[in-house]
Amino acid sequence: MAQNGGQLQVRRELEELSLLYEISRTLDNSLDLRDVVGPVLKAMADRMGMLNGTLTLLNREKDEIIIETAYGLSASQQKRGRYKPGEGVTGMVVKTGEPAVVPRISKEPLFLNRTGARKRLRKSEISFICVPIKLGTEVIGTLSADRLFKDDIAFEEDVRLLSIITSMIAQAVQLRRAAQEERERLLAENVRLQEELKDRFRPANIIGKSNAMQKVYDLIAIVCRSGATVLIRGESGVGKELVAQSIHYNSPRAGKPFIKVNCASLPESVIESELFGHEKGSFTGAIAQRKGRFELAHGGTIFLDEVGDLSHATQIKLLRVLQEREFERVGGTETIKTDVRIIAATNRDLEVLTAEKGFRQDLYYRLNVFPVFVPPLRERKTDIPLLADFFVERYSEANHKSIRRISTPAIDMLMAYHWPGNVRELENCIERAVLLSNDDVIHGHHLPPTLQTAEASGTGLAGTLDATLDNVEREMLLESLKSARGNKAKAARALGLTERIMGLRVRKHGIDPRRFRGRA
Repeated sequence: MAQNGGQLQVRRELEELSLLYEISRTLDNSLDLRDVVGPVLKAMADRMGMLNGTLTLLNREKDEIIIETAYGLSASQQKRGRYKPGEGVTGMVVKTGEPAVVPRISKEPLFLNRTGARKRLRKSEISFICVPIKLGTEVIGTLSADRLFKDDIAFEEDVRLLSIITSMIAQAVQLRRAAQEERERLLAENVRLQEELKDRFRPANIIGKSNAMQKVYDLIAIVCRSGATVLIRGESGVGKELVAQSIHYNSPRAGKPFIKVNCASLPESVIESELFGHEKGSFTGAIAQRKGRFELAHGGTIFLDEVGDLSHATQIKLLRVLQEREFERVGGTETIKTDVRIIAATNRDLEVLTAEKGFRQDLYYRLNVFPVFVPPLRERKTDIPLLADFFVERYSEANHKSIRRISTPAIDMLMAYHWPGNVRELENCIERAVLLSNDDVIHGHHLPPTLQTAEASGTGLAGTLDATLDNVEREMLLESLKSARGNKAKAARALGLTERIMGLRVRKHGIDPRRFRGRA
């Protein structure tokens, strides 16, 4: 008998080890706990004679215990299995952190049978074992099992085995939490590094934070580290040269020369000599050998501005440089190798020029390796105040003035204008306004007539005294509200008005004080 008992004990221990090994392998199969708990419960049912198995988790935000996964329960039964901590046997296990054994659920008033899963069986025949799942001292849920009641069942063995399994589940949860936290940390770090890259490649020489300009910065960030040929497109005055400088000075060639050539400003008779150099005596006036721009740019970058204005003869020679990276000086026979990056720019429609045979198609494709389009100022109006402030500071310092701010009507005029000359035109307007200002403020009347509106200039249709007074009143209201940051009471005191009169005047002119809140 003793020998048979020993054999049974060994068999139970082997079955237990086999079950634990299977559960361990199952838990390693996926980082998602929901994918592995179902097979774990099924293994318990197959090897422990379990009728039903349930894993619950505590939702601390809702202070509710819910069934995460179950074996032997339908979806509707699982949905009904919800408890508050301290409610029913499951709730007491979560609240106390101690396992619970109910030999016969029919004799336990705490057992609620909320899922209704035991109706098909005689309750007097069902035993219920529930153990807590803990992370350290924190109870995060429970693991429970139903089994048929027998007088010879050693419940302490069931509790011990379920406790081992819950420990394994808790470790799996902890590992998954750590993996999730690490993943979230890496994602956050990735976002931070991307933001740093955006700041890194937001060139200091270009003003603007609009979405349109951010796309330009992103393209600069991509292309600057390569040696690809870049073609910068955009209207006159948008700052194509600044983009070219940003690409060069953020590239590995930053320590080498950045040579500029304005192809439109050089006569056809000298453009070839300027680009490729000449030998002494090669033409009248060539009294000495001269290096061209490509030689001077060796190891660095050459910027060909207004490349669409090159003659056909020069286009052919430029194409050879792009293809072969070599050229000869005018009047020379020596072939000169060049290591130079080419950045070209134009405000012309090269596609139309190519179709009209005004620009070589093969040269167009050689230049258009990495196009960058710089948007016109009218498409990035949120950058206008930033640019205006920058130019005010620059020309105030250059002219030994102390311009403190731009008046609200003047800002409104700047924002309303369509800027056909783009940033260059805005710069000229601000320079003029700085020179005209005599009270440390740029007002609307300091701006050029092309920016003036009837309301701002007091030149309405009637041109009456009332219209002029209304314009002055509106400008004073705007200035006071701006100084008071939208506080009508403070603005009224500054103007010597009552709050009621201030409110009437604000409504009369259709002014929204909220627009000034948070503005300096």
